Amino acid sequence: MKITRRDLLKTTAGIGAAAAAPSLLGGRRAFAQDLSYKPEEGASLRMLRWSPFVKGDEDAWLANTAKFTEMTGVEVRVDKESWEDIRPKAAVAANVGSGPDLMMVWFDDPHQYPDKLLDVSELADYLGNKYGGWHEGPKQYATRDGQFIALPTATIGNAIVYRESWVKEAGWSEFPTKTDDFLELCKAMQKSGHPVGFTHGHGVGDGNNYAHWLLWSHGGQMVDENGNVAINSPETMAAIAYAQELYKTFIPGTEGWLDVNNNRAFLAGELSVIANGVSAYYTPKNDPAQAELTADIRTCPLPIGPVGKSVELYQVTSSVIFKYTKYPNAAREYLRFMFEAEQMNNWIEGSSAYCCQTLKAYDSNPIWTSDPNYAPYAKASATLRPNGYAGPLGYASAAVMADYVLVDLFAEAVTGAATPQEAIEKAEKRINRYYRV
Repeated sequence: MKITRRDLLKTTAGIGAAAAAPSLLGGRRAFAQDLSYKPEEGASLRMLRWSPFVKGDEDAWLANTAKFTEMTGVEVRVDKESWEDIRPKAAVAANVGSGPDLMMVWFDDPHQYPDKLLDVSELADYLGNKYGGWHEGPKQYATRDGQFIALPTATIGNAIVYRESWVKEAGWSEFPTKTDDFLELCKAMQKSGHPVGFTHGHGVGDGNNYAHWLLWSHGGQMVDENGNVAINSPETMAAIAYAQELYKTFIPGTEGWLDVNNNRAFLAGELSVIANGVSAYYTPKNDPAQAELTADIRTCPLPIGPVGKSVELYQVTSSVIFKYTKYPNAAREYLRFMFEAEQMNNWIEGSSAYCCQTLKAYDSNPIWTSDPNYAPYAKASATLRPNGYAGPLGYASAAVMADYVLVDLFAEAVTGAATPQEAIEKAEKRINRYYRV
């Protein structure tokens, strides 16, 4: 396959130079021209992905898939599951050895079954060289022992989504940027009849994003740099104390929320402030009947806590190919095609800033400057902190995340199901079960 003039125009001179440069990845192949894989005779594929919150994301993905089938003759069946079901479905497929050929999975889940996944290092190197390199955070989720066991596909950004008129009614001309001021705003919002709400339930994205922000913004960490459990600390206690006060301003029931619940409550006018992907804005923006709500929505980064800097988790999704697939070349070629400029730019634009690029060349996609409300999501891949902080990613970090240990810690403490110290000690025991294996 030749590099067309159109391809060149979609990249920069620097990216072109990088593509021709020697590989810096331990002697793996360097690429001066396009790579392609010849699909096996009679190949067909099944891909399982998460259900979309933004219709344009799915539409663009399916359109790109149809284009791949037209060009190669390889039929690709794309199925979808709820966000919460992706993790167990992937684990079962990996361990049983049957199921979809490819999956979009969450966070560091590939580290739970790395020996069951196809090595895609050659493809990842090619894409990285051609498109300016991978953003480091998503790359960490997809690599193990220097090899790519997945392709970092997108980061789903997280930001404050709020009703500007209601914030002003509560006496705030601008949204606060510090956690102390944010707490005072939330108290004022509750008094004005427009409470806030953040997910304390097992939401793969929203629950984890909120819990990690609470911990990290106060200087806490799950483990230290050496992987030693460090959750039992004054910083964690301070994060719980803050969470308890914030929880008093919440709409009832947030401890049972999944990823869909805060979207629904916000769009129904039941609350004024949430932390969410751009989907909470995308839905009314694409519904003429909700023009008034759309005009009132604003987004901004989550407030900065005592740690003194922005520290966000953000949800990463990676594409894996299971070793049991009968058509490994077809699967690699499908992913290569989907990551090339024409298809990837189409997907990023179709998702309306919901899916943030993992390859640096796509940072300049015009979607990010097309609407001020997209700005907080534009650098999600570049700024995220992996959930294993401050230790390395691996089986333990993935298992702790999958077990919702940190989410449960805060939920138990704010609801009174446990005292703060009891909640910390329980979490400490659960974390140690994985990190001492």
